[in-house]
Amino acid sequence: MDTVWYFEKSDIFSLLCPHKFKAYKKKHHIDSYQKNDYIYFAEDAAQKVYLIANGKVKIGYYDEDGTEIIKAILTKGELFGEKAILGISKRSEFAQSIDKTTEVCPVDIDTMHELMRANKNLSISVYKFLGLRFKKLERRLQLLLFKDTKKRLLEFLEELKEDYGYSCPDTGMIIVKHPYTQKDIANLIATSRPTLNILMNELKENNLLQFSRNQIVFK
Repeated sequence: MDTVWYFEKSDIFSLLCPHKFKAYKKKHHIDSYQKNDYIYFAEDAAQKVYLIANGKVKIGYYDEDGTEIIKAILTKGELFGEKAILGISKRSEFAQSIDKTTEVCPVDIDTMHELMRANKNLSISVYKFLGLRFKKLERRLQLLLFKDTKKRLLEFLEELKEDYGYSCPDTGMIIVKHPYTQKDIANLIATSRPTLNILMNELKENNLLQFSRNQIVFK
């Protein structure tokens, strides 16, 4: 399974959800999806952007051979369907709920543009966010093409440190509390769960880190 991962530290939901704005609150709603439900498909009209209130969403597409390409696994507070902001009229990928219950705030593209026009700082933040996301996506595509599985894992762990890590004041170790399952991580670095387990245990045996379900401690 080929994959590109990305995630953002900022809680975009708290900044952009129309529920936060009095003028839009009454006519706005949040949609709920069960695990494996699709939010949209490739080739669907791109008339909305989406903000994750709860749960997880997988973004991906299928190549010419029918292989699923996972571009992202996104969690609470993140934005997807963002290409619509730039005027792209059709989806180039699918969005699928991968949690038991995923709650999504859909925002019409016209509403999004109104919010951005009304707040210059918000508009600048959105475009910076988009630029960072596209830059990360391009870099990670290169990693998948030119680096082996172990190097992809090490790159992924470095990004986890940047996005979720903090230094323990007592030990000086870097502690990372993240939202990903083992299956998520394996998918995001384009490998199998058994291979991921072998590599993580190798790093553990070399006294580089300790890990549990949703926490990694770097020594």
